[in-house]
Amino acid sequence: MSKTNYKILVHMKSIITFSIASTLFLMSSCATVFTGTRQTIQIVSNPPGAKILVDGIDRGSTPSAVSLKKGSNGQLITLKANGYETKNFQPETSFNEVAILNLFNIIFWGIDIATGALWKYDPKYYELELEQKSSINK
Repeated sequence: MSKTNYKILVHMKSIITFSIASTLFLMSSCATVFTGTRQTIQIVSNPPGAKILVDGIDRGSTPSAVSLKKGSNGQLITLKANGYETKNFQPETSFNEVAILNLFNIIFWGIDIATGALWKYDPKYYELELEQKSSINK
């Protein structure tokens, strides 16, 4: 094998190694990229028409799809309706399996933790019964 052919072979090996390493790095993307930092859940109440507040901010009335920020703790949702007790709840969160694509890339794990994309809302549908206010006659 000539010296020139040997240099070409070494150069090709370097290009292949770099290509494989780059592909593996890019494939270990984060849940932030694939699933985002917000998720929509459906909220239904009985009776319908209850006002939906997310962390104190009006988001319409039931039934409705509401976009929430992801995080380890769900955002506080309050339902209010005239003649009914106010209902507060936090949607359940669980580990977002898409984050496993981070593999061993600690930077991407950190991004997912910081943005909240490491978690997801599960379930995505909530049907809530509001209790009527009791009237006390004295």
